[in-house]
Amino acid sequence: MTRRRAEHVPSRPTWRCRACGIAWPCSPAKLRLLGEYRDDRTALLVYLATLQAEAAEQLAELDSGTPAANLTERFTAWARAR
Repeated sequence: MTRRRAEHVPSRPTWRCRACGIAWPCSPAKLRLLGEYRDDRTALLVYLATLQAEAAEQLAELDSGTPAANLTERFTAWARAR
């Protein structure tokens, strides 16, 4: 039996990566998302903005102290076309 690698997906409500434990989206998640949405950057940004809003609500409930500006950088700024 082969062991399945953990996917780089968010663990809610902390929004840390299930595989590597860092703030999601981690580098492997970003690469996967860029590949999945390579033909539609707008759809990627809409998807990420939706997740950012969800994360903001959940992190506020946890009183994580993460400012909303940091979430913008974390969730959508990296995905904008350069």
